[in-house]
Amino acid sequence: MNWEAVIGLEIHIQLSTQSKIFSGASTAYGADPNRQACAIDLGMPGVLPVINQEVIRRAVMFGLAINAEIAPRSVFARKHYFYPDLPKGYQISQYELPIVANGRLEIVAEEGAEPRTIGITRAHLEEDAGKSLHEGFESMTGIDLNRAGTPLVECVSEPDIRTPAEAAAYARKMHALVRYLDICDGNMQEGSFRVDANVSVRPRGTEAFGTRTETKNVNSFRNLEKAIAFEIERQIEVLEDGGEIVQETRLFDADRGETRSMRSKEEAHDYRYFPDPDLLPVEIDDAFVEAARSRLPELPDAKAARFAADYGLSAADASQLTATREQANYFEAVVAASEGAGGKLAANWVLSELAGALNRDGVDLTEAPLSAEALGGLIARIHDNTISGKIAKDVFDSLWKGEGHTADEVIEARGLKQITDTGAIEAFVDEVIASNPDQVEQYKAGKTKVVGFLVGQVMKASQGKANPKEVNKLMTAKLNES
Repeated sequence: MNWEAVIGLEIHIQLSTQSKIFSGASTAYGADPNRQACAIDLGMPGVLPVINQEVIRRAVMFGLAINAEIAPRSVFARKHYFYPDLPKGYQISQYELPIVANGRLEIVAEEGAEPRTIGITRAHLEEDAGKSLHEGFESMTGIDLNRAGTPLVECVSEPDIRTPAEAAAYARKMHALVRYLDICDGNMQEGSFRVDANVSVRPRGTEAFGTRTETKNVNSFRNLEKAIAFEIERQIEVLEDGGEIVQETRLFDADRGETRSMRSKEEAHDYRYFPDPDLLPVEIDDAFVEAARSRLPELPDAKAARFAADYGLSAADASQLTATREQANYFEAVVAASEGAGGKLAANWVLSELAGALNRDGVDLTEAPLSAEALGGLIARIHDNTISGKIAKDVFDSLWKGEGHTADEVIEARGLKQITDTGAIEAFVDEVIASNPDQVEQYKAGKTKVVGFLVGQVMKASQGKANPKEVNKLMTAKLNES
């Protein structure tokens, strides 16, 4: 049977406010356990939650960025379940009236693929729970409530995703978006951006959904793709063997590359939702929405379109350069410092040499030892023929290692300036022609590809400093004369 996967993602986006959603306690990461949980976070008797207005503003910005509807009136509800890291016995969330609804996000799963629009059912506000700690507690569990009350936006997609690659592309696009908006730091290792995957399968061409499973808290995009791929295959195998899929929550074991059962999946009625009597409805007027809109930065899709139009870049390069706000800003700073070299040359260096060095050394762009201004200066020297592209790679390596502050310093110190004087290059060409009579005869006999060898000999003799274009031009002219 030909099967089709139906995938929906729930993404928990931790809003990077300084204080929690209903209290003034700090949200800073890394404090000793239970040092940042106040009486409100713990649900102590006699305390009342108060909404953090900055949380509302960031949620509205997010809704605008995903082309969603902003609810003029939304309501907080109590979601009841019992777990050691949930001190109140309920989580304050939103149920029937979320703050954001009916959004969309356009993705391209793979280079060359057609864009697809993924619907977003809702994005609602809620407080985070605490954290259970198992290491270092013999046969016991420790509870750290520092995270309790941290503000989250839970973004729920429509079941529009069909492949693991599309799921990863959607999650990456959402991750880039919230970082562009500067509403979340996106740190998956610290739990700031957590993805749950709902997966089911059905015979291709049918409309009814199959029974779904939810794989919780996948901590990387690669693991998300692997977890969904495994779950699809597992469900198909169960169904083809005559079994039934059980609606349940599963965990992904990255070491073994498989999902495993965690618990049966709760339904909405299991949580006994009802409006929180301690919190007033949130009412948002047009002025608040427009104030939030005025704070939106240029978003990734708009920036990519501008890069393609202004710098003559391919759609793929523009998309790659705008994958993060930091990289987009770095690229534009390189272009600005390149003295008119243009965007294409800058894009090539950012996406090849720079990306390669970052990957090799395992460093983030924000930690790169080479500033955008220094790289722009290097590209300017290629553009004005001070150095060749080959020598530029040596200069790049020197700058990366801290052996100079600017390309000009390295070029001057190492005597790397390109030879552009026609007379000097002609002398090298004459010497190579005289030293390689066999190759000259091969050229005359019609084997014109041998010119590449002869040009290489000139470059070797000039220690790579001769202008390659001028060498090719003179070499060809000399060979045709003789």
